[in-house]
Amino acid sequence: MAVLLLLSPMALGAADKAKAQNQDVDSGTFGVFMNGHRVGTETFSIQQNSSGSVISSDFKAEQGADQAAQTSELQLSPSGDIRRYEWKETIPEKIQAVVTPNDNFLIERITMTPGEKPQEQPFLLPSSTSILDDYFFVQREVLTWKYLATGCRSVPGRVECPKGQKTQFGTLNPHSRASMSATMEYSGIEKVPIRGVEQELSRFELKSDAGDWTLWINGQLKLVRIVVAGGTEVVRD
Repeated sequence: MAVLLLLSPMALGAADKAKAQNQDVDSGTFGVFMNGHRVGTETFSIQQNSSGSVISSDFKAEQGADQAAQTSELQLSPSGDIRRYEWKETIPEKIQAVVTPNDNFLIERITMTPGEKPQEQPFLLPSSTSILDDYFFVQREVLTWKYLATGCRSVPGRVECPKGQKTQFGTLNPHSRASMSATMEYSGIEKVPIRGVEQELSRFELKSDAGDWTLWINGQLKLVRIVVAGGTEVVRD
């Protein structure tokens, strides 16, 4: 089983091992809101097969005259290590970046203008590093699954973790060309209204130099809501 699904059949007993082949793990859309107004949509999917996992995302934003369109694809090995990551921006500019492992390094190759030779930037990071790129919120779901695999357990309808347990992760943001450490901590169970319906969700705090994020997942281990310090809210449609 891939690392991002350790909490499914093996750690949390949620599925039969045979279902790991060609499995649609999660898919859907996240709405992105600022001050209550929808400003963007992320369409995502997470698939797994015997070769590993693929996390794909398509982000589109439109706020007045400002528009943006980006896509990403993260390929992970069966052990959860980075095999390849690619993001593309098509609006307002055409930019492409690819991250691949090379021995004990991660190499990012950025193409600022189509047809030009890519610029290379190495990072002294292992392939087990977590990708946390801008605009792709599903990658925070994958990181939450990694946290859950460190010592949480499944009970009917929810997940329980040792309260106050902090886990540190090495992360890379290819869009910003920056690496940093991040910590995640379980905060307990909360009743949260989602689109007018109250749900019992598990709350997690994600902290890094890039800011503080609060995340909520449901009993099916799906990311339901994110609140980012500064007024941004992300909600599963």
